[in-house]
Amino acid sequence: MARYRNNLPQLSNDLFLTDGGIETTLIFREGLDLPDFAAFDLLKHREGEKALEKYFRTYAALAKDYQVGLILESATWRANPDWGMKLGYSQEALAGVHHRSIELLHDIRNEYETERSKMVISGCVGPRGDGYNPADLMTADEAEQYHFNQITAFQDADADMVTAITMTYVEEALGITRAAQSVGMPVVISFTVETDGNLPTGQPIKEAIEQVDIATHNAPAYYMINCAHPTHFAEVLSDNESWLERIRGLRANASTKSHAELDEAEELDDGNPEELGSQYRELKHKLKNLNVLGGCCGTDHRHVEAICKACIPLLWTHISNGGQLQIV
Repeated sequence: MARYRNNLPQLSNDLFLTDGGIETTLIFREGLDLPDFAAFDLLKHREGEKALEKYFRTYAALAKDYQVGLILESATWRANPDWGMKLGYSQEALAGVHHRSIELLHDIRNEYETERSKMVISGCVGPRGDGYNPADLMTADEAEQYHFNQITAFQDADADMVTAITMTYVEEALGITRAAQSVGMPVVISFTVETDGNLPTGQPIKEAIEQVDIATHNAPAYYMINCAHPTHFAEVLSDNESWLERIRGLRANASTKSHAELDEAEELDDGNPEELGSQYRELKHKLKNLNVLGGCCGTDHRHVEAICKACIPLLWTHISNGGQLQIV
């Protein structure tokens, strides 16, 4: 059953990690083929499942070692009807993907969760179109209908929540929020921004968050920013207004390149993990509720560990006695 659906533990002040850039890690680090960036396609065979299990265990072990929480985000960013059809998946097959993706995370949680490392299972909802360049924009009503089946599948599979990752425009975020509301699922909205700190549509992220909150009576549990480097949006977070309190999560890219430059890149730009950790620490001074920290394109467990070390509220040191952690 869903363990935290009615009481999300990350709404506290405790630190929670997420994973890094799952697709770039599996492609560039593990040498796996992900057609159309679709990590969920690995679930069709046992070797692919093993690769996903290995990937998620890395972050579960990291969270357990540092005694912090973890958001286990399903590998379903591309698992919507349009992308699924391109890859030959029927609606019925996609429903099976959603259930299996969440089942895999339940297995990981059962293996690694402790009282000090609570692990929340999130069903990942990605954009209908391209995550960098929105086209064929939907109305909020169309988006609600389009994403409803995926969100319902996550509910049936006992996910704790759903997270809409890399949202490029407000109407799709609105539709997802309403679909989640209609089935009683907590929902998190994560917008992406360009190098000017605005959504790909040109709308300021402040306006996007306020528009969704006004239209849904503050329905999202919180907001996140993902698939952008901290240097792209740090300046727009400096006005000390109340909307900043709604941002609780951050999954930044390792690279300072724009979306257009990343689209053209043939090699992975994994940046500097320690520098990224320092930039997260600086952002924590601007975003007082920021406590869900992970990565996006180009990041892996090295970046997430560096972020954890930079932002953890206490200084921890690992000692060799049974792999225990000690406050110093």
